[in-house]
Amino acid sequence: MIGLLGFAAIFGAGRWFAWSSRWLWLAAWGWLAVLLVAHAPYMPPALGQFVGGEFRGWLLLGVLALVALGYRAGLRRLRGQVVPKAEAVPKPGTFSPTELDRYARHIMLREIGGPGQKRLKAARVLVVGAGGLGSPALLYLAASGVGVIGVIDDDAVEGSNLQRQIIHTDARIGMPKVFSAQMAIQALNPFIEVRPYQRRLDQATAAALVADYDLVLDGTDNFDTRYLLNRVCVAAGKPLISAAITQWEGQISLYDPARGGPCYECVFPVRPAPGLAPSCAEAGVVSPLPGVLGAMMALEAVKHITDAGTGLRGRLMIHDALYAQARVIAVQHRADCPVCGGLQRAAATR
Repeated sequence: MIGLLGFAAIFGAGRWFAWSSRWLWLAAWGWLAVLLVAHAPYMPPALGQFVGGEFRGWLLLGVLALVALGYRAGLRRLRGQVVPKAEAVPKPGTFSPTELDRYARHIMLREIGGPGQKRLKAARVLVVGAGGLGSPALLYLAASGVGVIGVIDDDAVEGSNLQRQIIHTDARIGMPKVFSAQMAIQALNPFIEVRPYQRRLDQATAAALVADYDLVLDGTDNFDTRYLLNRVCVAAGKPLISAAITQWEGQISLYDPARGGPCYECVFPVRPAPGLAPSCAEAGVVSPLPGVLGAMMALEAVKHITDAGTGLRGRLMIHDALYAQARVIAVQHRADCPVCGGLQRAAATR
């Protein structure tokens, strides 16, 4: 039947040549018009017989096609007017069902619970250094649900970093460390805010950044930055968790003179002589050691924020990985400390 073969040819050609829907239907309606004209009373009967069918049949087909197209257009218009229901946004300080499931193991802990998890969500923590210590600290802060995490580092990922800096990957060699860290953190927990700062920490930068955070984690590998951060944190009244590693040993403490503890310079008033405290690049470091101390930094941060357990304020933990030993020694502020001595004297007179 020529009429039906014509429609089949039109739709087949439309699919083959990827015609637009508009041109496809124009061709189909044009062919229907030809069929109707071929069956008109004034046309030779032989022409109608050649294309097949009859006038009333093709006319009914056209009417049904119009009804179907009208229904389709009306349905599309109605769908366009429907406003999709927005996903409920949790109120500030509350958790979505997904977040509640994510932090369920924290909430079950008596020492943290719901109130502690809310404090974590409201906390703002600055991590200085996205290297060996900063990598695990950043990942565990993110996993714990710390609401705002800042990370500052001016370095780029290198192949030699990957032996211990687990937040980075081989595919991100050459990328600034702060952006590599941001990718890993957001992939782990999309419910928190990450603020990357690709810059070197100096006096002006440190003062501005520290003022915007509740807690600072020092994961750097040089004494200049450690002493600088300590001075800035003391001036701003912000607690500082600082750790250091070399070869098989590491140490960590919470320096918080605003709440009765010593500052970093109270414990280490004199820089070690050259060669006595070599960096990891100079002396080497076993791969898992930064993970151990970096995880401890995150753990002490969680404890400090949630007020759980006993922290390391006024205590210095020394970890010897080679002989599987750890010891904690008491540390105190010094009245003659040039950084926090005046703060301690003022607190004593109150």
